Amino acid sequence: MSLKETDVFVIGGGPAGLAAAIAAKHQGFRVAVADGARPPIDKACGEALLPNATFALEKLGVEISSNESAPIRGVRFLTSDNSAEAMFPAGYRALSVRRTVLHRIGIELLWQTTVSGISGNEVQLADRSIRAAWIIGADGAGSRVRRWANLGAPSRSSSRFSFRRHYRVKPWTDRLEIYWGKHSQGYVTAVNGEEVCVAVASSNPRVRLDEALPEFPELAARLSEAQMTSSEKGAVTATRKLACVWRKNVALVGDASGTVDAITGEGLGLGFNQALALADSLTHGNLAAYQSAHRRLAQRPTLMARLMLSLDGRTAVQKHTIAVFRRYPEIFRRLIAFHAGALSPMRLAFGESVFGWTLSKAR
Repeated sequence: MSLKETDVFVIGGGPAGLAAAIAAKHQGFRVAVADGARPPIDKACGEALLPNATFALEKLGVEISSNESAPIRGVRFLTSDNSAEAMFPAGYRALSVRRTVLHRIGIELLWQTTVSGISGNEVQLADRSIRAAWIIGADGAGSRVRRWANLGAPSRSSSRFSFRRHYRVKPWTDRLEIYWGKHSQGYVTAVNGEEVCVAVASSNPRVRLDEALPEFPELAARLSEAQMTSSEKGAVTATRKLACVWRKNVALVGDASGTVDAITGEGLGLGFNQALALADSLTHGNLAAYQSAHRRLAQRPTLMARLMLSLDGRTAVQKHTIAVFRRYPEIFRRLIAFHAGALSPMRLAFGESVFGWTLSKAR
């Protein structure tokens, strides 16, 4: 490919980078995307597309085949002796899909093309430079674009560690299941009619899937005869914030621009919605507007991460909270509606105060 000039150059070919490219293309920009890897790119990821993610994909014009996905109709919390569940509100659709499927969402890439730097309106490749009016960094939490643009390092909460694997077993649920244990959480989603994705997260980097599963006897029993269909992959998860996500003609999107803890399942949805907001800002030539939209988009998942992590490692609080959710399902329903984007922070206020009350009663 002899490309010498483009309107938008996206560095990073993961889901957020592809979404940014598609959104910009829809606005009439010429777009190029480069990634040094060889497709498909896989990484530790819970693979749930919650309602905010599916709404964003619809706006991007991306369709995911039912043969390559599975519906998620709600959320179920489980401890060793109890469970509670809440459905997503009517009209709010969620899916689970293999992350590798998202690399086929319809944009041409310069694969195995390493970007060595940026300077003004130029993107430097190994063998040439390409001029671009706008440069988008979608190159992950360790973003080099962020460093090249002098956007500084993100502040972050304490890190946790997540590991993921797939199993060939007929799915037993159409809920996103979250298993609460003393040292970790387990997450289960069906990704198609014969396979599930299982992930664990813990503050201890030595707690891998095999070490964590005994904390969740019901889950371990379901997987005891199941064939593993992918290798275990791990990643660091934390809530990371940047003071600014743009500088001059450079903007960051996806994990490069900050993250929320994986406990929310909102990483992909955030990236997709940031891509839409960024494309709109590019159309108006105003990246300051993107900064405001980026901050607004992070508010709800950041609050959900804080609420959910208040249960982490606190067995008595977990048991009490799930018992309250089971006894008063409207509380859980409101929290899930907020998580799905169907309930505003103001309308959640009552639910959050009751949630805090349940925690205080368990102390």
